[in-house]
Amino acid sequence: MHRFLVSAAHKSSGKTTLSVGLAAAFARRGLAVQTFKKGPDYIDPLWLAVASGRPCRNLDFYVASREEILASFAGHGAAADVCLIEGNKGLYDGLDLDGSNSNAALAKLVAAPVVLVIDARGMTRGIAPLILGHQAFDPEVRFAGVVLNRLGGSRHEAKLRAVIEHYTGVPVLGAVHEDPAIGIIERHLGLVPANETAAAAARIEAIGAAVERQVELDKLLERTRAEKPLPGVPRARPGRPAPDVRIGVARDRAFGFYYAGDLEALEDAGAAVVPFDTLRDARLPPVDALFVGGGFPECCAARLEANASLRAEIRQRIEGGTPVYAECGGLMYLARSIAWMGERREMVGAIAADVVMRERPTGRGYVRLETSAGHPWGMEPGQEIRAHEFHYSSLEGLDPATPFAYRVRRGHGIDGERDGIVVKNLLASYAHLRDVAGNPWARRFVDFVRSCRHAA
Repeated sequence: MHRFLVSAAHKSSGKTTLSVGLAAAFARRGLAVQTFKKGPDYIDPLWLAVASGRPCRNLDFYVASREEILASFAGHGAAADVCLIEGNKGLYDGLDLDGSNSNAALAKLVAAPVVLVIDARGMTRGIAPLILGHQAFDPEVRFAGVVLNRLGGSRHEAKLRAVIEHYTGVPVLGAVHEDPAIGIIERHLGLVPANETAAAAARIEAIGAAVERQVELDKLLERTRAEKPLPGVPRARPGRPAPDVRIGVARDRAFGFYYAGDLEALEDAGAAVVPFDTLRDARLPPVDALFVGGGFPECCAARLEANASLRAEIRQRIEGGTPVYAECGGLMYLARSIAWMGERREMVGAIAADVVMRERPTGRGYVRLETSAGHPWGMEPGQEIRAHEFHYSSLEGLDPATPFAYRVRRGHGIDGERDGIVVKNLLASYAHLRDVAGNPWARRFVDFVRSCRHAA
């Protein structure tokens, strides 16, 4: 068993590319690789899942307890040869002054040494105090070594290796040279999701090959060999019941933001998850409810508009009382229209408002919601829900009398004060939920679907 956390001195240092490459390289060797992503994220896990051949799991201090994080890490990592955690932002960055939700805190919690990725562009002797500072800041953090990234050539690499060896004693595990061919394309919300590009597998293969050439994989494995079993007690999974409801889940290029654990939680609650394609399917499959997650509907707006028969059926189902849950991109799809880059495209129209894309994020980061009396899933008013949002869009023309499921205590939501539009049995919000002990939303939704079917 080997486990480690890939982090960096600051964001945009190339740790996602390196993490994807390491997962692919180890998988090519025939090792079972379980990837994890620290914090809320959909896009990086999509790439990591393709690279490893296993669903990536998110570990998030904001929504889950330390016990839950340990249980998830132990449960999903127990059968793996390599457990790779990709951090977010810098090693010591986090919400709290004491660093209790930082990457370093996660590394200590799961007893994983850190592989520090350093964007070495323009650096020579100054790399030494950077590494020494990271070591000294928290002596309890163990470092497996550093990987130098975006090097300018062999001469640059030789200088950095000499400086690090002379001043720090920290092992250099690899040196990756600047190469646009192994980058992952970015757009307004970060990296392009792996589910959107047919070239993802080929790009991952190239990244894995480059990492295999430039990172000493055997040395990394030796430095990250686990001396003790995985910390934490895996959560005992009850026997999954035979499904008695069918939930259609939009899975295509426009909508791909789903946590693997949340889809599994729907199945654990007794739902059959039935995928459908908003771009290609003219009709919905036989289902009792719909779940339309996040994604980039603005990038597929012309094709979504062209599929008029599916849009009309979804609107009819919502108006007829079919339970529907939509998050962010799903909310946008269910609105009247999406305006972006000078074009306006018709959408489902179940939500009487128009979506306008902005140049800057409208809502970004963690949110804290408080349930209102109008929550359709039978939740008591005043319950706190922790979630996250990341959207460049806002709604225009929404009726002020529209009922909402949440008051926003932190974050932006729909209008800075409210989130969770309710239309009959539809709940649509900018917030992305995680199914955790403090918010078992999947079971609540499945129970709501059952109650609607029984009432019909």
